[in-house]
Amino acid sequence: MTTRTSALPLAGRVAVVTGASSGIGAASAERLAELGARVAVLARRAERLDDLVARIGKNGGQALALSADVTDVAAVRAAADRVAAELGGADLLFNNAGVMLPAPIEELAADQWQHQIDLNITGLMNVIGAFVPQLVEAAAERGVADLINTSSIAAQNIFPNFAVYSATKAYVTHLSRHLRAELGRKNVRVSAIEPGIVGTELQSHVTDEGALAWLAGSKEEMEWLTPEDVAQTVGFVAGLPPRVNLQQVTIMPTGQPG
Repeated sequence: MTTRTSALPLAGRVAVVTGASSGIGAASAERLAELGARVAVLARRAERLDDLVARIGKNGGQALALSADVTDVAAVRAAADRVAAELGGADLLFNNAGVMLPAPIEELAADQWQHQIDLNITGLMNVIGAFVPQLVEAAAERGVADLINTSSIAAQNIFPNFAVYSATKAYVTHLSRHLRAELGRKNVRVSAIEPGIVGTELQSHVTDEGALAWLAGSKEEMEWLTPEDVAQTVGFVAGLPPRVNLQQVTIMPTGQPG
């Protein structure tokens, strides 16, 4: 069992993690709990959230499951109300829910375009709208709060057939920069995490044969990042002294050139 003491860097903090039912979200929730935070885990799949809460509890942490779809603004606001009522409000938000559906633009996969926009942009904004008031209030009381958004290296680099996904992640990175300028003066640190290829469920959602072949080839050529690699970085960013804000962090597999 993990020994929890006041020396833990996130002791006393309340973290909300979206997209927490698997991958980067689940790993980050566990890591933040290890570092001392009480964690609210938000995703659609209730059974997976219950398993995650049980794992966190078994290791000495405290977690609250919030079953909600981030594209449902009312459900997200209700989740925020529960965090305020049951945990006293969030001072750390890891805004991580997202989907990746690459395909050539000429396939006109409009449903996939819209799904990526709805989840990666609208869902992100729903969560920001619901929880930023809590972050601002916490920062005023405690001197620091964190908004960490999951972007992607695709926000910076060019990947054929990933145009819509890449555009949604460019939105996340650019939004994060603007929010940092707006909220930093209120002691809310804003960071964008931009991973390269991470082995998660994202790849299992891909249906385009060309994209699947590219992903399979890349996995043979290099060792992908793990969700735990990103989780370690999220914990590091949140655990820095209040005066320090990492605006943008790019995390790449050693073998990924771009």
